[in-house]
Amino acid sequence: MIPAPADRVLVDCAVYDGVGDGVTTDRGIWIDRTGEIRAVGTSDDVLSEARGATVVDMAGAYVMPGLTNMHVHLGLGLPGGMAEAVQRANLAELVLLMADSARQTLHSGVTTVRLVGETRYADFALRKAIDAGAVDGPRIYTAGHALCCTGGHGWDADALEADGADGFRRAVRQQLRAGADLIKVCISGGIAGEHEQIDTPQLTDGEMAAVLEIAHDWGRKVTAHAGPADTIVRAVELGLDCVEHGYELTDDLTRVMAERGVWYVPTITVSRCEQFFIDSGVPGWMMDRALSAGPRHWESLQHALRNGVPIALGSDMPPHAPYDETTATVRELEFMVEAGMPVADALRAATVRPAEWLGAADRIGTIQAGRQADLIALRDDPTRGVSALRTLHLVMKAGRVYRDDTGLTAPRGRR
Repeated sequence: MIPAPADRVLVDCAVYDGVGDGVTTDRGIWIDRTGEIRAVGTSDDVLSEARGATVVDMAGAYVMPGLTNMHVHLGLGLPGGMAEAVQRANLAELVLLMADSARQTLHSGVTTVRLVGETRYADFALRKAIDAGAVDGPRIYTAGHALCCTGGHGWDADALEADGADGFRRAVRQQLRAGADLIKVCISGGIAGEHEQIDTPQLTDGEMAAVLEIAHDWGRKVTAHAGPADTIVRAVELGLDCVEHGYELTDDLTRVMAERGVWYVPTITVSRCEQFFIDSGVPGWMMDRALSAGPRHWESLQHALRNGVPIALGSDMPPHAPYDETTATVRELEFMVEAGMPVADALRAATVRPAEWLGAADRIGTIQAGRQADLIALRDDPTRGVSALRTLHLVMKAGRVYRDDTGLTAPRGRR
């Protein structure tokens, strides 16, 4: 991390602000000592306001809001060697493992993450350390432990087991007590559970209703790991806020989701990331299940796109993980566009739309006065194609530079 001066002005930026569809050239961005954006305008206008600030010439670089990844496990432990490493780690080792993933995530241009299942409450300690500036990492919103029934999806990884309505009420309250920003519940089977199938229903209506009741009473949203349409329909009718994966969505279901404002985080990469599974040493049964789910998963995404379901970016793979000569985060966006999402919508799905779901649109997700200076710089224009994100060379969070490949922000004498 490069320490930030009192105030700085980025000049000669080509800005995609997350509000409009295009890029505006010759923009200046005034960032104050707190890491907040004070003003955005022409370079000359901003310079005339920010007298005495350090000037950083961005040399025409494309600047856009930092990315938000809405489906992240910093302590990911897939079946096989990854799970064994996490399970063998003591709490200190686990936090260090997660801190390393957090640092790499931030360097990949992801300045905010939504954690949807960690273990031993290590995520809360890491969030506190990042907020205090002791550790480099993205801004964290976390669900704490995911919740599942006894033997349900994730029971042997990060999920907390419960049974019956009262059991799930208690489990929700335990996450709220720890400081959870949202609640994650597993309502069906999935790819990584050996003794289940994707379409295995795992919660009763009474259990789902209990989770939703307590979370909503406390002002928290609920997102659900879910595969089959019939299980998701029941949860949507009960008031679910968001669906993760949705491997088997239907046209009718996505129409209902759109009408009720239920969000979708497709994680389309997880059913087409064969090399990642090979490199991670996952067992054959998991790889076969994931890849065989791919065609139906793709149809689910297309149903959601066609019917106007609100969609946010989430990779499930580590945000920084190498994938087709880029990162899992960028590849997820490329897949979304390949499935039919307009480029402008894809960019919003990675910036302002997640901020809306998180209730943080007044702080992050756009380049506007009053927002945090979470910025990334690219060589290419992202509004012409999301693959421009492959040209990322600078990452800033709250006004501090965490990556600068070309030395744009270095003091003049050190360039």
